[in-house]
Amino acid sequence: MPNEGSYEAAKRKSDEVHADLLVNPEKYTMLTGDRPTGRLHLGHYFGTLVDRVRLQDMGVRTNVIIADYQVITDRDTTEHIRDNVYNMVVDYLACGLDPEKTMIFTHSAVPELNQLMLPFLSLVTEAEMERNPTVKAEQEASGHALTGLLLTYPVHQACDILFCKGNIVPVGRDQLPHIEITSKIARRFNERYGKVFPEVTGLLTSTPLLPGLDGRKMSKSYGNAISISMTAEETARLIKKSKSDSERNITFDPENRPEISGLLTTAGICTGRDPREIAEEIGMGGAGQLKRYVTEAVNDYFAPIRERREELAKDMGYVADVLHEGNRRACEIASATLDEVREAMGMVY
Repeated sequence: MPNEGSYEAAKRKSDEVHADLLVNPEKYTMLTGDRPTGRLHLGHYFGTLVDRVRLQDMGVRTNVIIADYQVITDRDTTEHIRDNVYNMVVDYLACGLDPEKTMIFTHSAVPELNQLMLPFLSLVTEAEMERNPTVKAEQEASGHALTGLLLTYPVHQACDILFCKGNIVPVGRDQLPHIEITSKIARRFNERYGKVFPEVTGLLTSTPLLPGLDGRKMSKSYGNAISISMTAEETARLIKKSKSDSERNITFDPENRPEISGLLTTAGICTGRDPREIAEEIGMGGAGQLKRYVTEAVNDYFAPIRERREELAKDMGYVADVLHEGNRRACEIASATLDEVREAMGMVY
């Protein structure tokens, strides 16, 4: 977690960019992405996907990386990865990303992007990489040994952002250290070899964290996540069997009633209502009535997205084409950036 001073500075910069985006969207290139470790869920949708579509539709150059190499930072298998990648593209398209405006590509398909790792690694110290709180958190969460790949994770992310000259990255507060190390790498490269890379700003998202159905962080591994790809029936079943408490009166109290409050937050974000207002309305109706309300709210909101998803899933040839075209464009951009890097470093022979 960055200290308060650096957080305040990051927040100020983010606010300035948010304001400028409304006037000069064409000045900005966004890069963000996901690791294909499973299906995207409502936490991903409200946390980042909505924002990506908004920036795309404003006229920002939007790029989304499916970080398949980063799956093996903290796990020893790539089982199901192909299925996860294709389903991720289906989710993106169903949620409104437009391949004409947004470049969607996979990490492993762009060798020139990964070639930036070598000069970039020379610009950071081992101590700077080890200090990164996200790396520590990911290692602890997975219980995995600290591999070289996990240690250099922040440098990989710098390559992802900088290869396409990305200058904004939508982030939550906990991801700011990644932006700091990317900015450091860009600055040090520019000072040492000549200006190639832009200044990068972490665009702090204002979306509240959507908890899982049990009040904890929404995560596939907790079994508390509603996937975008679920059917209305699967959603209903999952909500029905989610934990509640023994108190009949429904109140919004995240600290003492995490499960009930998790359900209320989900209903609130899908209906645009205040969770407290929903709680008051249901009152003595109890958990059964609350769960019915949540089920309806989620299924109504996602009905058109799921309908689009179903259509797209029938044409996996088109989905593959979207990815191949995104990979081709990414390789083209990465190759041009790598030429600039070699030129700046005097490595053109």
